Formats: sequence, C-alpha cells, structure tokens
Amino acid sequence: MRHRHGYRKLGRTSSHRAALLMNLSISLIEHGKIETTIEKAKELSSYVEKLITVAGKNDSNAHRSVFAALQSKEATKKLVNEIAPKYVDRPGGYTRINRTRIRRGDATTMAFIELV
Repeated sequence: MRHRHGYRKLGRTSSHRAALLMNLSISLIEHGKIETTIEKAKELSSYVEKLITVAGKNDSNAHRSVFAALQSKEATKKLVNEIAPKYVDRPGGYTRINRTRIRRGDATTMAFIELV
C-alpha cells in the first residue's frame, strides 16, 4: 500500500526514474510545454518547481546544484538566466497541468505540463 508514500514509482527502477525526470525537465525547460502522462506530469511538476526555486537565488551554488540535477549546460543556463528570474516574486506554483486526451494505445490520461 502507498499510504503517505512520498513519490510515484512510475513502474521504473530508481535510476531509470531519475533519468526520466531529468530528461522530462530538460524538455520542459527548453520547450516551455510538453505532453506526457498525467502521473509523469505530477511528478515532474514537483521536481521542476524545486529546481526553479533553487535557481531563483542566482548564485554560483544555485548554478551548480541545478546542473547536478539536469546534467545539461544549455538547460541550466536557460533556467538560471531566463526562466527563474521571472518567478522571483512568485511563492511557488510555477507549472500548470492541463489534461488533454486519452491515449489510444493503452487508454492512459495524457496532459500538457507548461511553465506558467
């Protein structure tokens, strides 16, 4: 049972789950809006919002910790220099999830996740 468990396993090992969230967050930062399953979108929202909060400090340690999570120089640079300064005054809630459709192959609910 999942009572009070902290995260969704998404049917993956811990290393696969970490890689999935890293790649989804890089795509979200680069494109601003992506479509994925609703469960992945909910997990990604928590992951990206923590990164944006850290990046909002805009110092070298923030840059290092964001790069450690993303492993992408371009995405880190864009997050720290362009995206995070827009949300400095906002107390959280940097992403929005909109349900879109039911995927035909396996009937799972799809959703757009975007930066507000």
